[in-house]
Amino acid sequence: MVVAALAGVVAIGAALLPGRFGSGAPNAAFDPPRFVDEATAAGIEHSYDGEFTFFVGGGVAAFDCDDDALADLFLAGGAERAALYRNASTVGGALRFTQLPDPATDLTEVTGAYPLDVDGDRITDLVVLRVGEDVLLRGVGDCRFERANERLGFDGGDAWSAAFSATWEGNAALPTLAIGNYLVLDPDGQATFECHDNQLVRPAGDGDRYAAPTPLSPGWCSLSMLFSDWDRSGRRDLRISNDRHYYRHGEEQLWRIDAGEPPRLWTHEEGWQTLRVFGMGIASHDLTGDGYPEVFLTSQADNKLQTLTDGADQPTYRDMALEAGVTAQRPYAGDTTLPSTAWHAEFADVNADAFVDLFVAKGNVEAQADYAARDPSNLLLGQPDGTFVESAEAAGLLSFARARGAALVDLNLDGLLDLVVLNRRENVGLWRNVGSGTAAQPQPMGNWIGLRLDQAGPNHDAIGAWVEVRVGDRVQRRELTVGGGHAGGQLGWIHFGLGDSERADVSVIWPDGEVGPWLGVAANSFATIERGADAPDYFTPAGG
Repeated sequence: MVVAALAGVVAIGAALLPGRFGSGAPNAAFDPPRFVDEATAAGIEHSYDGEFTFFVGGGVAAFDCDDDALADLFLAGGAERAALYRNASTVGGALRFTQLPDPATDLTEVTGAYPLDVDGDRITDLVVLRVGEDVLLRGVGDCRFERANERLGFDGGDAWSAAFSATWEGNAALPTLAIGNYLVLDPDGQATFECHDNQLVRPAGDGDRYAAPTPLSPGWCSLSMLFSDWDRSGRRDLRISNDRHYYRHGEEQLWRIDAGEPPRLWTHEEGWQTLRVFGMGIASHDLTGDGYPEVFLTSQADNKLQTLTDGADQPTYRDMALEAGVTAQRPYAGDTTLPSTAWHAEFADVNADAFVDLFVAKGNVEAQADYAARDPSNLLLGQPDGTFVESAEAAGLLSFARARGAALVDLNLDGLLDLVVLNRRENVGLWRNVGSGTAAQPQPMGNWIGLRLDQAGPNHDAIGAWVEVRVGDRVQRRELTVGGGHAGGQLGWIHFGLGDSERADVSVIWPDGEVGPWLGVAANSFATIERGADAPDYFTPAGG
């Protein structure tokens, strides 16, 4: 069913410009939005700290833990305690957060976390990655959590975990989890220079608990992983990005995950090509308009933007980073002659002009003299021809803090994507997007919609679905995934920029391949698309 739905997409995509748009597309990209630094004023004081085992990691989880539609934040702390912050912002106003101390969430040795409703009770849970035992935190409402490893039969192990992704296989009551591990720890808890195997955690036969983990071997020091329907077959395979600093014969990996079958690596004979990078983060988005996701891989001075070479018959990719202008090999300011170090990456439309943009978090590992110490993060704005233009400084985002994880998320429900960045040994960066206006008088730049999906069953958030948003004859497509980035992710409103359009048509290809009808959605609104419904369910924020 998914393949049939794509037949027309592929034919259309073949005729598009490299910039991914045909007639009816916006004629020009908007200027950079203005971001205002509000971390201190917002009440957040937190950094990611620790010695060697915390040179990597530092993830941000953004999700609504108290059912008020605002995104709350869980921040990794490394050797210090992680922290949960409740969002107390007013709609369209300054950002405000309150820390919620709790033994359940104030864990140490945390490298990252991902939000996910693991047990299907419609309260978001957290998968917390650690140097040591990983922990499933079950949400019980009002931003309270309880440990659920024993309840769900989850073996958290004792490895140095730094990557995660999740998907649903068939009608399983629990999601399948993938845990990415970095270096092997010796009996004293000290890091060796041997890469650890990764793990695939599937539900047991009874469905309500997990079976023993299945090793994904060999492991090549994973720092990011993502389940994705890369070939639009309906099967979600696991891509893993690995740090070549610690292996000699390893490479990037793609595991084929067939429901009920053992996982297996895609081979070179099947089209997978050897690629070795200092893999740190993954971001995925359909940039070319052919219906298949492009994949951005962060590294040290070697970022890649991969696109399928000959369609979806085999996982053969070519690099298009140079032609798209997203190599970001050296800093645009600071130590401009030295190579750059990239971590988290995320595609989103920060100025709502209907051209997707790319944020890349940057920062020296610790004190690597051969790499830039003053290495600011990138904000690459998408253009009509498919290229990207560096705009972070113009947007007010220039910072030389050593960034790790990040999230682009609408924190005050005004339709403008704000930015939170977790820094190493410095306070969190928190920027409010005020569009073309000021802190006192924000001004939207383009129209937008914020969407949520809902279906019956344990996977009620419809992880694995594809959302299509049509304006005129142009369609934006986004796959709903949990994973990727660097050590953190988000779950909540799905933001689409519409440019000057006052409405959009939305269709959902649900995780099992069923194609939903086109539903009209008014611009500048939040709406839930419920499976089987004949109209969107609009939501108006309190005070909005």
